[in-house]
Amino acid sequence: MIEPFSSLDTRKQAGAPSPARALCRDCGARPALERSRCPSCGSPRLLRHPELDQLSIAHIDCDAFYASVEKRDNPELRDLPVIVGGGQRGVVSTCCYIARISGVRSAMPMFKALEACPDAIVIKPDMEKYGRVGRQIREKMRNLTPLVEPISIDEAFLDLTGTQRLHHSSPAETLARFIREIEEEIGITASVGLAPNKFLAKIASDLEKPRGFSVIGAAEARSFLAEQPVSMIWGVGKVFQKALASDGIRTIGQLQTMDQSDLARRYGAMGLRLAKLSRGDDDRTVSPARATKSISSETTFNFDITSFEKLRPILLDLSEKVSRRVKEEGFAGRTVTLKLKTADFKSITRSRQLADPTQLADRIFRAGVDLLKPETDGRRFRLIGIGLSDLSDPAQADPQDLLDQDADRRKKAELAMDAVRAKFGKTAVERGLLHEARQEREAEKEARDRKDKGQ
Repeated sequence: MIEPFSSLDTRKQAGAPSPARALCRDCGARPALERSRCPSCGSPRLLRHPELDQLSIAHIDCDAFYASVEKRDNPELRDLPVIVGGGQRGVVSTCCYIARISGVRSAMPMFKALEACPDAIVIKPDMEKYGRVGRQIREKMRNLTPLVEPISIDEAFLDLTGTQRLHHSSPAETLARFIREIEEEIGITASVGLAPNKFLAKIASDLEKPRGFSVIGAAEARSFLAEQPVSMIWGVGKVFQKALASDGIRTIGQLQTMDQSDLARRYGAMGLRLAKLSRGDDDRTVSPARATKSISSETTFNFDITSFEKLRPILLDLSEKVSRRVKEEGFAGRTVTLKLKTADFKSITRSRQLADPTQLADRIFRAGVDLLKPETDGRRFRLIGIGLSDLSDPAQADPQDLLDQDADRRKKAELAMDAVRAKFGKTAVERGLLHEARQEREAEKEARDRKDKGQ
């Protein structure tokens, strides 16, 4: 079992300076090291580490993010196991920590998750909502430092070097205050890893979830890593683990004893990476310039679908979701990509480049329909998705189409619907095709319910 470094007492590290005070995560007080509880608020959540006030590279990871947002929005779910994911045919996007006790994990097939936790509440992902919350948190991160490197919707690296004068506090104090703020103001908890580099910060953030704050210092990095499995190193997946195990390598400590040239000869560029990371060395900087490459949306069906007419409204719904996201995030895209997965799990992707960048659901959908038609040849599909890439500034998006005289009218209608939805909610107005499809689904559900009741 990994010992979280945030719970260390006054362990001394060779050559490492000792801080004068501990840090209370709940009120920010700096009590004496020998205290077991904060004298200001009574909290036992005190951070103690010899390098606490010298470290400035952090990894922040929201706790069970999608499930946390759902529990925030529906307090009745607070003490229940919650799984966010597709239907019976889908997979687990994430699950709360109560569900994890039963063995549920992200990316697990839904049927296995429900076997492990039959009482779980299953919620379909609402990526637009999660995106809004993620952007709120991201903006708050950027108030701490301009050096924020997003990794996903709910996690990022931060470099707080040199921010002490700005915030009148050390990076550790600033981070503790930040975590309290997002919990109080946004209603989401997160865990923090603080370390001398990105590799160690990412490891630290996983040590005490949820609501963790763990520290790995430079002086202890090598001894800490020596006891860990090779799977803790980024890029060492199951296949590479087997390759290393076949060579008798199972722990990071074994890598530390090996010559760098030998590792390079055996495993190429990955061998050089193993040599550095196994010793806790990582010279990568926190880079905020991580450009969004594409925006997409997809759904897995509970039952296979063959008919083009049944796939068409689903494609329109997904196109509207992609359109909303590109508009909200200030992008336009030129390449539309259709994704399909057959009943036997074969993936199919088809792309089309538009004449001009677009933000419009109408154009995304029409291109998607053209790509979909040739594929609906009797095969059964379990998943469909649509995406927009080749992203650019929206200034040149959707000029007047001289070949399609009706395109300008459809554009104005879509922008008018956007205005209504912005004022009254995204369900305030819907296209006729989606309305008809929804009514059909409701009628089918009612018929199934009557059949189940024997009526």
